[in-house]
Amino acid sequence: MTAMRSGGLNRALLALAGLILLALGGAVLAVGLGVRPPSWWIHGGPHDVLLSRAERTRYRGARWWWPALIAALAVLVLLALWWLSAILRRPRLAEIRVDTGDGAFAVLRARALESALAEEAATAPGVAHARVRLRGRRRKPRVRARLRLAPEVDPSRALADFTTGPLAHARESAALPALPADVRLGAVRHRAERVT
Repeated sequence: MTAMRSGGLNRALLALAGLILLALGGAVLAVGLGVRPPSWWIHGGPHDVLLSRAERTRYRGARWWWPALIAALAVLVLLALWWLSAILRRPRLAEIRVDTGDGAFAVLRARALESALAEEAATAPGVAHARVRLRGRRRKPRVRARLRLAPEVDPSRALADFTTGPLAHARESAALPALPADVRLGAVRHRAERVT
């Protein structure tokens, strides 16, 4: 739902920006071709410039002008980069298509599978915390898991337990031919013990 909302917002913002640029460009082109603009328009005829020399150099001597201009441009660049990263960020998978075996498909909510995977992984010995996210496409999901391990646990054993246990169970229950996973292991932080 969030990805849908942000996708609609992105389309609306792009459409609005496009309409504004189209209207401004069309108006400037029309004036350049000889259409008489209204009195409030930013330039008055085909030989008029958008900004006169006086308007361009009015604030050049003010001490606040250049820092304010650079700050405003930096904010615009940061907003554009934030928007671009939000668009390019891969959305979370919402649902998975499960083959029911009779030629039809059932829909499984991705969050339900994520929570089942995380709960089962957290019950494994030595796993203090598990976090699971599904990415990819509805027919070919991918798992991203983060497991926090107790200090005494062997990471290779914990990884093997996760792949043969929760990951295999999720693949079988969703009737998926494969369920690739990116598993990140980390240790639980704990206070240093005092030796006396």
